[in-house]
Formats: sequence, C-alpha cells, structure tokens
Amino acid sequence: MSDVLALTKALIERPSITPDDAGCQPMLAGRLARAGFACESLRFGEVDNLWATHGSDGPVLVFLGHTDVVPPGPREAWSSDPFVPTERDGVLFGRGAADMKGSVAAFTIALERFVAEHPAHRGTVAMLVTSDEEGDAIDGVRKVADLFRERGQRIDWCITGEPSSKAKLGDLLRVGRRGTLSATMTVRGVQGHVAYPEKARNPIHQALPALTELVARRWDEGFETFPPTSLQISNVHAGTGANNVIPGDMQVLFNLRFNPHWTAPELERECEMVFEAHALDYVVHWHRGGEPFHTPEGPLREAARATLAAVAGAMPEESTGGGTSDARFIAPLGAQCVEIGPVNASIHKVDEHVRIADLEALPDLYFDLMRRLLA
Repeated sequence: MSDVLALTKALIERPSITPDDAGCQPMLAGRLARAGFACESLRFGEVDNLWATHGSDGPVLVFLGHTDVVPPGPREAWSSDPFVPTERDGVLFGRGAADMKGSVAAFTIALERFVAEHPAHRGTVAMLVTSDEEGDAIDGVRKVADLFRERGQRIDWCITGEPSSKAKLGDLLRVGRRGTLSATMTVRGVQGHVAYPEKARNPIHQALPALTELVARRWDEGFETFPPTSLQISNVHAGTGANNVIPGDMQVLFNLRFNPHWTAPELERECEMVFEAHALDYVVHWHRGGEPFHTPEGPLREAARATLAAVAGAMPEESTGGGTSDARFIAPLGAQCVEIGPVNASIHKVDEHVRIADLEALPDLYFDLMRRLLA
C-alpha cells in the first residue's frame, strides 16, 4: 500500500464531522515534526488549525486544506460505512476521500519528500489546515488570517487542495473565486383580513416588485474569466397558515455571487437603494462570506499550468467558477492563490470516492509544484 493511500485511509477513519478534527491534525503534526517542520496548533473556539513550516524568509509557499467533512447522511444509503475506507475496483470510498482528506494526505507526503530531497530549499514551505471549512468558517482560516496579519506573516503563494478537476486529474486550474454575500431580510407589514386589504399592509405585495427588480438586473458583463454577478433568492417565508390572513411580515433569504467589479459593501448599498426606492419597511442582516480574488499571470500560475499539463497531457482549463474556498481568506494577505485537487464529481454525496490512481499521483503533482517554485 502506498504512503498516500495509507495516510488517506487513516484520516477517513477519523469521523471529523465539522468542526471536530477527531485527531487528524495531531497525526499530521507528528509526521511533519519528525520531518523537521515547526508545528503550531492554533485553536479558536471549537476549531483546530495546524500551521506547519519548514525554512525561513521568502518566498513562502503554503498548502491549504481542511480536515473536517460534511455529515455522511443516512448510513444505510452508503455501499459501505462512510468512515471505514473501502477499496473497490481501483476506487477508494469514504467521507472525505475527495473533499479533501486525499489532498491533505498528498500535501503531507509531498512536503516530507521535498524537505528530505531539498533540505536547503529557498524560502519557506508550509501547510495550513483547519477543521472549520465545511462549517461556519469563522474560527478556522478566517481567524488564522487575522492572526497572520497581526504577526506580519508573509504568504506569497497558496495552493488549495480542493477537488477542482472535472473529469480527469489536472484538467482544470482554479485561478480565482467569486465573492459571496448573503442577506436575511424581513419586510414588515400590517396583519389583517384578506377581505379588508385597506386595513392592512401586505409585505408580500410590497416586496415582490423590489425583489423582481433585483433578480432581473444585469449586474455586470463578467470580469476576465469570471462569469457575471448573479443574485439568487433561496428562501421566502410568510403567512400564518390560513388563507384568509394577510401576513404581518415576510422573510427572504438571498445570495449574491460576485466578481471583482464589486465589493460586498457596494452590493449592499445597491440592494438597499432598491428597497428604499420601493418604500419598504424592512431590516436586512448581511453576511459577507468573502470577497472575490483572482490570481494574475505570474510564477505560481505558470508553474501550475506546466505541472497540470504534464499530468493531464493537455493544458488545463483555467477557471474561476464554483463556490467558495478558504483561499478567500488568504488572498487578502497579498498571496497569489490557485486550487488544484482531484475530481469533484462525488463530493458531499453518498459514496464519496476518489480514484486510487489519481490519489497516488497527487503527491508527485504537489512535489513538482514545489520543485518549480522553490528548489
């Protein structure tokens, strides 16, 4: 059994449902410490974070990942226990196999090998992992990034191991991510009888024109490889359960995914201007999940493109699609960020899995990136 397969299995066996690390990080820290890394445990609230470094000065290359996983759902729906790593037909099954314990194991193996073969490498290689990526993402990398700002910790390049590949390992290079902004909004009306609308004020009737305007708006035309900004309403709730009562209020949840044309405060102002133009009596609570980031052409993008072309046999697609990742907290530190990982077809699903051949190719892939940038 290969080292990376064995380590991935050991991580899957630990049921680290977010935010519980379940002992994954101490195991990784023990290995990296034996390889000569300085390891620091950073715990905030119920969240564990591991910061492991080798070398000094710059440039600083960081591998970013997470040990937490989403809940498995109904155990009986799985072909095998989600926390018992199982091989079938060249595939490894288990919760976290693709997202992203396989990548974290590959980081670790690649880092051990790199410092053994290049003990006098230039700059610093590091690994940062959290147990709060799949959860609230408050006490994980977000909090660590705040600490790094206070310390003046430099990060030049960041490689996140999120499962980014589409059909074949290395067929996609993530060079940025959209920002995310969520709103929880209450529109206040006056409850009353549907037969006497003049004695009431229907918050649904008031809110719909404003919401329609926001949904229909063409926010922009995109930005380089970014798609246009979009707004999606995810939940609407109003009413007492009776069909003859005008509700007294209405709750709406919506989310904007936005490109670098915008910042979260700018979008908040744009939305609130629409609400006020429609004379809504409302209160809105905003959650800024992360600003967009984009890695321009430079050493990291060049090295990643060359490495993935060698792995996949063709130049990778370069994309800013998908959801969010913890790189959104590292990019504002001044780091260039890319995301490279296994195929994402099964993530968060029943019978999550990774091809063993892909898993065993990942350490060489990450090693090659270090070699190109720091050896």
